[in-house]
Amino acid sequence: MLFSLAWKNIWRNKTRSLLILGSVVLAIWIATFMMAYALGVIDQRLEDAVDDEISHFQMHHPAFRKDKEARYYIQHGSSILNDLQKDRRIMAVTSRVISLGIAASSLTSTGVKINGVDMEGEKSVTGLDDKLIEGNYFTLSDRNRAIIGQKLAGKLGVGIRSKIVLTFQDSKGNIASGAFRIIGLFKTINSNYDGLNVFVRDEDLARLLEMPSQIHEIAALVHHPDSLDIFMESYREFYPGVSIQDWSDLSPELGIMVESFDQYMVVFLIIILLAVSFGIINTMLMAVLERVRELGMLMAIGMNKLSVFLMIALETIYLVLLGSPLGLLLAYLTIVYTGETGIDLSGLYEDSYASFGIKSIIHPKLNPAQYWRILFLVVITAVLASIYPALTAIRLKPVSAMRKI
Repeated sequence: MLFSLAWKNIWRNKTRSLLILGSVVLAIWIATFMMAYALGVIDQRLEDAVDDEISHFQMHHPAFRKDKEARYYIQHGSSILNDLQKDRRIMAVTSRVISLGIAASSLTSTGVKINGVDMEGEKSVTGLDDKLIEGNYFTLSDRNRAIIGQKLAGKLGVGIRSKIVLTFQDSKGNIASGAFRIIGLFKTINSNYDGLNVFVRDEDLARLLEMPSQIHEIAALVHHPDSLDIFMESYREFYPGVSIQDWSDLSPELGIMVESFDQYMVVFLIIILLAVSFGIINTMLMAVLERVRELGMLMAIGMNKLSVFLMIALETIYLVLLGSPLGLLLAYLTIVYTGETGIDLSGLYEDSYASFGIKSIIHPKLNPAQYWRILFLVVITAVLASIYPALTAIRLKPVSAMRKI
């Protein structure tokens, strides 16, 4: 009886019901889509950071990550590199010689990170050759050639075939420098990365550092990132004197972003649903006050307070539960469509997104588990939002309520 009575009241008050239903659908649609948008941004940033910058994991001398001094090279680095190249779990691996220094042109100078790279290895790990927007990649005959980011070229006021002087500290602590001719300009989605990095051949940089055949960094991609932790533990046991870090250690801000996503999104969703619940409470409370005489009559003819409470509560819960699947369906269709086509923000926020290493075309996505989490929170919201209007209804006194005009 209560169930049918609740449905009759919903149908009788179509305007009020549609108002609540619409607000629930709109709120769930917006909240779900915003979660998908945020997850899309995070996944794209992580994927691009791994592919373009940090790889799945890197190996260094334990002191190198802190001081970046040339003398901190990996002991037996060539042997370790050979082992990784034979490991079938590794998709691609490369070695680097690295130094922090200054790049100077005829106009100005700026601090840079100088990456001495293996030509073929770097192509397989970061695809540096595919990121060239002007010029050419290294060849075997090249010597003292450099590839720099488009943003760095703008800072220095240089272009293809221009010369820059790289100055740094060698392995003995002396100041060393070398003139390099620019043969290529690259561009990634991370403008900060483009403004900092210079790529040269490892042989050229190692010669100037006076440390031939040594390696500062080994970077690798794996076939199965989900099992990266187990994979790294086995390598840490096998190479105890080497620092091995995955992408979350190499880029802590990314690790924090990924780990805290669920918590942030739950808080965001709760805030949205709280706003909706206040609207529901207000609308249902007005409905109760409009039906004071009717409720008083029902209690006078024998309906107990529990039945009145449940009737009002069921009206609210029915409307929210009806709107939830509609909102989620609308959000799902929107996410599927925009996930395939992408949301192009290049005309509005391209520079802002690039400064954080995020593409200006966002592909929203959402895990199936997130939809169930949203539905669960919506049900909780519906139950809580129904309590206050229902309590207001059962506080009415039948005699006074029946006299209400």
